[in-house]
Amino acid sequence: MRTLDSLIRESPVFADLEPEDLELVAGCGQNVAFDAGDRLFKEGDEADSFYLVRHGLVALEQYVPNKGMLTVETVGPGEIAGWSWLVPPYRWQLSARAIEPTRAIVLDGACLRGKCDDDPALGYRLLSRISGELVQVITQARLQLVDVYGNGR
Repeated sequence: MRTLDSLIRESPVFADLEPEDLELVAGCGQNVAFDAGDRLFKEGDEADSFYLVRHGLVALEQYVPNKGMLTVETVGPGEIAGWSWLVPPYRWQLSARAIEPTRAIVLDGACLRGKCDDDPALGYRLLSRISGELVQVITQARLQLVDVYGNGR
């Protein structure tokens, strides 16, 4: 049977972490499963965790007045759903819904923040990896905006 830390290592975000770092991260996690249509989290609620998708797809959605819920991004295997646990006030900026049967590792954000407070070097290593992932998310969002709105010329 595969351990949680070996499953976490499969994600590009955590792939090159040292075994002891992976054990610390895994200590804050557990396996979860969602059916298609299940909600992982809701915009505005307390953001106390995040999800490392192992199998399946998760839609990140935002409510838009007069339009309802719109998918702004789709997250698949090896990717993270949910960044709001990182910064106060720890409230979800988006909602997340499983598009298809999905297996993930839910990581307790407060647990992980506490471990990073206790070990600032671990915090730096994790934040470096997570920041790189966030840059990719922002870049993708910008490319989508260019695709939707063009360059205006």
